[in-house]
Amino acid sequence: MGYVRIVNAISSEAAPGRIVLLTTSHRVAPGLLSWPAWQALHDADRVLCADGAHPQLPYLREAGITVDEAAPTAEELIAACAGGHTVVVVATGEGEPALTDGLARLAGSGRVSMPELELLPASYDLPGARLLDLVQVMDRIRAECPWSSQQTHKGLAKYGIEEAYELVEAIEDGDRDELREELGDVLLQVVFHARIAEEDPDAPFSIDDVAGGIVTKLIHRHPHVFGDETATTPEEVKEHWLRTKAVEKRRESVTEGIPLGQPGLALAAKLASRVRTAGLEVPLPSGEGVGYELLAMAVRAEAAGVDPEAALRVAARAYRDAIRQVEGEG
Repeated sequence: MGYVRIVNAISSEAAPGRIVLLTTSHRVAPGLLSWPAWQALHDADRVLCADGAHPQLPYLREAGITVDEAAPTAEELIAACAGGHTVVVVATGEGEPALTDGLARLAGSGRVSMPELELLPASYDLPGARLLDLVQVMDRIRAECPWSSQQTHKGLAKYGIEEAYELVEAIEDGDRDELREELGDVLLQVVFHARIAEEDPDAPFSIDDVAGGIVTKLIHRHPHVFGDETATTPEEVKEHWLRTKAVEKRRESVTEGIPLGQPGLALAAKLASRVRTAGLEVPLPSGEGVGYELLAMAVRAEAAGVDPEAALRVAARAYRDAIRQVEGEG
């Protein structure tokens, strides 16, 4: 990313000197600055920073750059540029809004011969950078919040289930704002559990271990993306996935790994899917009652490519709407 130029309101004459506002992201390791940023720092007549504890300062000084700890006003900064000097301001916080506002007012007044003003992003966030903020916030909450500091994996389990259902509801409603919020709530559960896991005295793991594990799994189960195999259809992708998963798990039964605590229709469909994929011929258990009828319906639905749980939810929502209509008529 190059320089972002702030248009000078009084550009009729060559402006004396130059002010470079250098911004950095706290989510990027200090010292990892762009090449234009290092050039600007080395070429500057003065480098200023209002925060003596700014994380970039040790690395700048190690690179031989003299940094003055100062917080000049807009007028003082303009004066420092007199004679064609270049002053670099290492921004703190949200980019020195008070200073930039002051410079904008002076430029707009038309009474001051303004230096050239430039905003230079020295480092900027990569996709996913805000996840680092979430980890830091969770660390503090775990340490300082009386409720959060006492939570356990078992105590949080019910919230994970609730948030998953709320996410499904947001998807079914087609509400984009609600979807974004519910995804955040599900993500919070992951980060919360990982933070608790760090404190385990016998087998601790962190959010990095969680992320590293799923990255390894995804790469291994997508040889058509990261390896030499090819897949041109969703069916071929699923075949790759099931084959590599079978090698990884080395299960003695197709029923292994199926959580029995999931909703009944979803459980029945998952069992039927495992049986069908394995090519087994397993007769349905004989019995009377609604449960066996629902089991048979779930198996038929799965064979037809229909998610019985989702199908029932659609029907139930239609039933809910009908109830509300009757209530409204009454």
